[in-house]
Amino acid sequence: MKLIVGLGNPGEKYSQTRHNIGWLFIDYLSKIYGIDVEKNKCDSLVGETKVNGEKIILAKPLTFMNLSGNAVVKLKKWYKVDNKDILIIFDDIDIPFGTFRYREKGSGGSHNGMKNIVQMLSTEEISRLRIGLGGLKHEKQDMADFVLQKFKKDELKNLEDIFFEASKKVEEFIEKE
Repeated sequence: MKLIVGLGNPGEKYSQTRHNIGWLFIDYLSKIYGIDVEKNKCDSLVGETKVNGEKIILAKPLTFMNLSGNAVVKLKKWYKVDNKDILIIFDDIDIPFGTFRYREKGSGGSHNGMKNIVQMLSTEEISRLRIGLGGLKHEKQDMADFVLQKFKKDELKNLEDIFFEASKKVEEFIEKE
């Protein structure tokens, strides 16, 4: 069984914002796998399916970004998932827009949602897929203001291509033992 969690903030105010790229990616995956991610469970919206015989849970925590660890802990306990079978997807301002990075462990870095997950699970041994927002280092803008802005139309168009490429990493994660 694999638990794939996309980080974001609930509410219309946050939809289509850069900080909700994890939720947007879960929406993309839900279309690929033909499932709805609408069931309210463990402080998250969840959907379940099977991919090549492997049970897959897609989740979008409803706890707000900085408390994402609360929902992830509940999901882990409910589904009895090992840490090695959890993948967290979130935004990263330190990598360029249009790119992504996959790692199987590491700190939460500058991302408060991932920091909270690492703290709540008491481990850095959690796989993560960071999707780049970039640009902040070149702008004189507050980080919170930047990540809470809605995507520009041209950026939204590019997300489909980025998500297509990033979904290949998700497939690799699902297939690994």
